[in-house]
Formats: sequence, structure tokens, C-alpha cells
Amino acid sequence: MRRAMVDGAHVLLPLGVVVLGWVLAGGSPGPATLTISGTAMSRGRLAGLQVALGVLVGSASWGVAAAMGFSAVMMANAWLFEIVRYAGAGYLLFLAVKSLKSAWRGGQAELVQVSSRSLFLRGLMLHLTNPKAILSWGSIYAIVLAPDVPWYVVWQLFAILFAASAMVFLGYAILFSAAPVARFYARSRRWFELAFGVLFGAASLKMLTVRFA
Repeated sequence: MRRAMVDGAHVLLPLGVVVLGWVLAGGSPGPATLTISGTAMSRGRLAGLQVALGVLVGSASWGVAAAMGFSAVMMANAWLFEIVRYAGAGYLLFLAVKSLKSAWRGGQAELVQVSSRSLFLRGLMLHLTNPKAILSWGSIYAIVLAPDVPWYVVWQLFAILFAASAMVFLGYAILFSAAPVARFYARSRRWFELAFGVLFGAASLKMLTVRFA
């Protein structure tokens, strides 16, 4: 099998392929990208970036935990995994209800002032309560890295993938806060909120019913 180099250490797959797959997976429609894009459209670039930073800190937390073996601990102790899973489903359901209420009121519920801390925590909680996040990090380490790699290679791969995630999530905030997009959102706010509510609700149901094993 062809090997790529990460700062002088071998990995099992070409690094470009790994990063491309990570970017495509992270950038696909999901709770995190929906929240970032919705916030950026409705509240502007700074608010979108604050949510994106929360998501990134949550992602980094799971990446570090997986690098230290916590993903294996979670899989060996099903109750830990279930706690995160139900917390994540509950939080997504909360976001769904919030968006649907906004749609019912004509899309005006989100116009109240929200602090930077609240926006950051929204993104952080969204990722910390997502059990797929730690599974993704644990899986990428297992698939990409050879069993005998030095410890620092794990952190090099973490840094590369975290930088790729930052590009995706911060890019969403910048793209969807562009003036033409924001104007389109303002004209169709109610329908956006309805769509967000349905998608968050579907994600919550999926998290409750799909087995991640």
C-alpha cells in the first residue's frame, strides 16, 4: 500500500486523500453546518464565526479525547456513549423546536439579542453532544495511522485535520454571511426556519434510532 508522510512518519493512506475525505464529510449538510450557516445568514459574519469557533473547540475536544484513547473507552462502556447520544438528540430536538417556533411566528423569534458567549456555547454544545464526532476522530486515527507510529504523529495528523475543519466551518460562516445570501435569507426567513426545524428534528430522530456500532 502506498504510504504518505506526515512530518517524516508513515501513514497508511495518501494524506491528500485523507484530508479531502475529511473536508467533504465535515462540509456535508448536518447540524453543525446548518447552525453556522443559519446564524451567519440571520445575524451576520461575526455571529457565524462565533458559532463556528464553538464547533471547532468541540471538534478539537473530541479529537484530543480520541487521540488519548477515549473513543475506545466509550465503545467499551456503552452507558457513556448512550449518555452522549441522548444528550445530543435532546439538544437537536431543542434546536428543532426553537426553529419551528420561529417559523410559526413569521421568522422573528431569532431577532432578539444573543451574546457572543451564547453563540460560542451553541456551537460547542452542538459538537460535544454529537457521538459521531468522537467516532469520526477515532476511526480516522485507526484507518490512517499504522499501529506502531510514534505518539507525535497522531498529534501531527490531528493538527492537519483540525486545520481542515477550521477551513470548512469558518468558510461556512464567511460564505453564508455574504450580503446577497443574507438578503435572500431575510426575504425567505420563515421558510428557512421551517427547513431548519425539520432538519434538526430529523437529525435528532436519526441519532436516537441509528446504531453507531
